[in-house]
Amino acid sequence: MKEIINYYYNFDIDDIEEFEYCYNFLFQRNEYYFVYYNRSIEELDEIIKLSKYLKEQSIDCHEIIINIEKNILTKVGDYNYILLKVTNKDEIFDIFAINEINNKVIVNNNKSKLNRYNWIDLWIKKVDYYEYQIRELGLEKRAIISSFSYYIGLAENAISYANKTISTIPLSNNDRITLSNRRIGYPNIKLNYLNPLSFIYDFEVRNIAEYLKSIFFFYSTNDAFEELISYLKIKKLGLFSYQMLYARLLYPTYYFDIYDQVMNKQKSEDEIIKIIKKVQDYELFLKKAYLEISKYANIEKIDWIINQH
Repeated sequence: MKEIINYYYNFDIDDIEEFEYCYNFLFQRNEYYFVYYNRSIEELDEIIKLSKYLKEQSIDCHEIIINIEKNILTKVGDYNYILLKVTNKDEIFDIFAINEINNKVIVNNNKSKLNRYNWIDLWIKKVDYYEYQIRELGLEKRAIISSFSYYIGLAENAISYANKTISTIPLSNNDRITLSNRRIGYPNIKLNYLNPLSFIYDFEVRNIAEYLKSIFFFYSTNDAFEELISYLKIKKLGLFSYQMLYARLLYPTYYFDIYDQVMNKQKSEDEIIKIIKKVQDYELFLKKAYLEISKYANIEKIDWIINQH
């Protein structure tokens, strides 16, 4: 791979570090990532335009570097790669910084290829796929088999909640589509957060909910709730967004992501056991989140969550 980078970018590099579908190196004191591009070609033009717009808004997303053939994509075998120049990769963006960037990037293009706010269709397809897959699964994945029905049920609760919200509550001026990420985690470092290859457009509460879930399951249950309190204090949403925030908290992304990694043999089943052990704590978090959000809007209640603890 070093020879390919040297040839296509005129970079004389000595050392290169390999990750999964990614290569990292230094050149002239700048840091670069040569990354596998796993999105559609149709999205690429919009990603490039969005990156330029963010730079104009003083949001320092990673710079996309063209190769010597004036192309964004560099073909390596059967795969496309993109070279990114990255600065201050470990800079942390907390919930206040996420909100600040959300305020700078408001989207009004309903036909954008980057739109991902059709949660219901996406979630239904995922649930259908997982249910098909689990029927073909052998008995060796005992933790998955014993927990699967619960998390599918939680996903169906989220689908029903989001569906009712979309069908009954109109959007207001406080319900916005903004810059979002395919995945966001904690700590929310610049390397991941301002990677243009992860950019999408979605309801602004998407990133907030995924950020909170990541704090809860991979850092601190108490801090997740405190961050939710902080966000609700600084951000006025419409009823639609308050309910979609709660729908997103209900949806068990954290479980399905690790499920996929276990099934692809990228992680052991022990990782999903860590999630399962927090099930009662998360139900309590969902109850507390409902009560906290209810201070700002009369959102719909889910009886089994409110009455269980």
